Formats: sequence, C-alpha cells, structure tokens
Amino acid sequence: MEQPCISIIVPVYNMASDNKLEYCITSLLRQTMENYEIIAVDDASTDNSLEILRTFEKQYPKVLRVIASKENHHQGGARNLGIKAARGIYIGMMDSDDWAAPDMYEKLWKKAVETGADVVGCDYSLVHTHTMERGKYIVVNTKEQTGKLDEEKKKLLILQPGSMVIKIYRREIIVKNALWFPEDIFYEDNCMSPLWLLHCTHFERVEEALYYYYQHDTSTVHSISLQNCLDRMTAMDLLIEKSRQYRLYDTFRVELEFKYAELYLINTLFSYLVGTGGKKYAFAGKLKKGIKEQFPDFEKNLYYREKINKEEQKLVGLLMKSRLLFFLYYYALRYYRKARKRWRS
Repeated sequence: MEQPCISIIVPVYNMASDNKLEYCITSLLRQTMENYEIIAVDDASTDNSLEILRTFEKQYPKVLRVIASKENHHQGGARNLGIKAARGIYIGMMDSDDWAAPDMYEKLWKKAVETGADVVGCDYSLVHTHTMERGKYIVVNTKEQTGKLDEEKKKLLILQPGSMVIKIYRREIIVKNALWFPEDIFYEDNCMSPLWLLHCTHFERVEEALYYYYQHDTSTVHSISLQNCLDRMTAMDLLIEKSRQYRLYDTFRVELEFKYAELYLINTLFSYLVGTGGKKYAFAGKLKKGIKEQFPDFEKNLYYREKINKEEQKLVGLLMKSRLLFFLYYYALRYYRKARKRWRS
C-alpha cells in the first residue's frame, strides 16, 4: 500500500448538531490531492458523532479511518491516538467544527515538496456560517519566520507560533522526539505548538486563507470556565517542564518567560475576571503565586515591556504588589468606563 502524503487527524467530541461534523468531514473528502488519509478520532462522544463518522467510513473506506476511544481524553488524547495510527509523511490536524478549502492540503503538500520544509502553514478565514466564501482574512505567521530555522527565527516562532491546525508537520520528527500532546486538559496546543516548531529545521507558508475557522458560541475559545483557566495554567507549566526536558529552556528562556507571562497570567487573569463568577480574589492569588515561582522577574522581560499594553502592565504590577490594590483599581476602572459609555450614549 502506497504511503499517504498527509494524514489529516480530526478529534471529534459531540459535533453532530447543526451539521458541523458533516461539513468538516465532507470538506476533507473533497480535497483535490490524491494520496492522503483522514483519521477521525471520536473522543467518547455522547451524541451520534460516532455514527456519523462510521457512515462516512463505509462510503469512503480508502480515505477515511475512524478510531473510537472508549474514554474521553480531550483533544490531546484524541490527537495522540491519531498520530500513532497515522502513516503519512506529514501530519495535518483539523478541529471538527472547522473546514478546509478544497485545495488546502494539495497546496501545503506542494510547498513542502518544493522547499523540503519540515512544516508548512497557511492563513485562515473567520466565518459565522457554513460557507466556502472567505470571511475575515487572518494572517498568522510572517515571512521573517520562514526559511531555514536558525535561533533567531525560532525565537520569533515562540513569540507567535500560530495555530497548529493550519499547518502540516513532518510526522517522523513528532514520533521520533515523542512530542505527544498533554491529555485530559484543554489548551494542549498552547504547550505543544512551540515545542513542535522548535524541533523543526525549516518552515514555509502558503500566503492564502485556506482554513475556515468557524465562529460559534460553543467552541472552546468562546467558553470560559474555571476548568478552562486551570487547564491553560497547566499547559503553560508543562511547556516550561518539557522545554527543560528537551534542553531548550536555556537557549529560549527569555521568549518562554514572555509566553508564560502572556498566557499563564495575563490571558487567564482577564478571561477569568470577565467570564466567570468564581472566587476572583482567591484565583488571582493562585496566579500570582504561580508566576512568582516560575519567573519572579517577568516584569523586566524585554518582550513583556514592549508587547503588553501599558494598562495591563499597570494592573499586573498592582497585582504583584497587592491583590487588594489590584481589585480596587480594576473595579474602579470598570465603573469609570461604564459610566463614561452611558454619558456618551
């Protein structure tokens, strides 16, 4: 049996409603390239997602394989199962509520063959309905990050790795280096995206929006909960742990420090304050303790001072000094902004 050029791995959990799963899988079955495989991993769905996948599998047995996990291990666990089953030279990943342009994987594959790149990416389009019409165009990576990956380019990729689902990666690199996803948490890609790129030697991109990123209220990125926030903290702790394990920490410490401060502290803190009704004072204390243990001097980080806006820097500075001062200022600021909005309306 001929080796597939690309294995496209699709983790699936409860995506049967609103035609989401059918639209995703159909877009992959209609790809213009010839030699590829789709591996759909059902992560113990409680709806009829697995039945939908089995129906597709019967119709397209040469292209689609379905793996049914007996236990739910989130996207990381499903992706790991897919990678272990994959036979392709490259691995691609797609979220089961998104879809691909018909020529997405052919164009990524051709760029990989032409350049010999270990990883090839593209841009994506934000859409609110199931359509092949382009929505808002989002440029993910930059020309400065592409080509042979020296230390400076790898630093740029840590700062802005871009989404994993818009890229294909050489499978041998992932398997050889045991770059497995964390399981049983959300935001597993926050941990692994930089690590996968740091193990590659050549990155190229196709300057087209070939991936359709579906915007809807039930997607993970639009759902904020205590568990989501805790999982992102865990993912960032794992990034630091694994960067030490792979002997990458010393070389890229400054970049990893910034990424940790950005995702572990800032994104999580303000997401939690706005999106949950939990115990905000206690949670802020947990974040403060965690970042002080990992990076006590993060506020001196050059990237932090350049890339984080001044208002957030001020708020974080107050939190590091006193939780009480932070919350007094934070709620006073919110009250002022709401009042000003009312006055202007």
